[in-house]
Amino acid sequence: MRKLSHIKRIRLHHEGINTLVYGFITLALLCGCLYCFRAAISPIPFYIVLGISIVVYAIVVNFFRCPIRRFEGETENLVVAPADGKVVVVEEVEENEYFHDRRKMVSVFMSLTNVHANWYPVDGFVKKVEHQNGNFHKAWLPKASMENERSTVVIETPDGREVLVRQIAGAVARRIVTYAKVDEECYIDEHMGFIKFGSRVDVYLPLLQPYLWMCCCIFCLSW
Repeated sequence: MRKLSHIKRIRLHHEGINTLVYGFITLALLCGCLYCFRAAISPIPFYIVLGISIVVYAIVVNFFRCPIRRFEGETENLVVAPADGKVVVVEEVEENEYFHDRRKMVSVFMSLTNVHANWYPVDGFVKKVEHQNGNFHKAWLPKASMENERSTVVIETPDGREVLVRQIAGAVARRIVTYAKVDEECYIDEHMGFIKFGSRVDVYLPLLQPYLWMCCCIFCLSW
């Protein structure tokens, strides 16, 4: 397995380009119309809409940020958070869709204010990629892992262990994008996918040997 030889320097994720461009045009036209008619009616609506537009657009820009992740030294036996958000579950569970045994599950919930790019949690190669349709329960509910629309990626590490990553849609999130392809090599500095507008990512780890878990929060990553 290679050492990390590069750091991704994308500031905005490509999944957000169309949303940001069309959103800017729409808000600019709306504010422009109100500005043109401010003398005929009142300048107050213009300033209110302008303020709201700036706040909303700033939230969307933050949502599509692509922070730089830095990893020093060897990445063997290293597991990193596949998403930036809040760790809501760390527990031993029975995984019955693929492993059919007990695993350590770590769940990261992403709110609307979090970055929604997803990374591979380990180095290895992709053994399985599967998308399953389902419901759209609130992503932080326990039943969301098995009942919501989801995409499952199974990765085999260089030492032969298997790690399962599950992208889960939420009540607002309706689009899961998965870049992983079967038999491709993957590394922890590469994007595994993207989930738009609120969601959750679960990681199922082996119980045989503890891994180093790095919980990466949006607020501690560099712009």
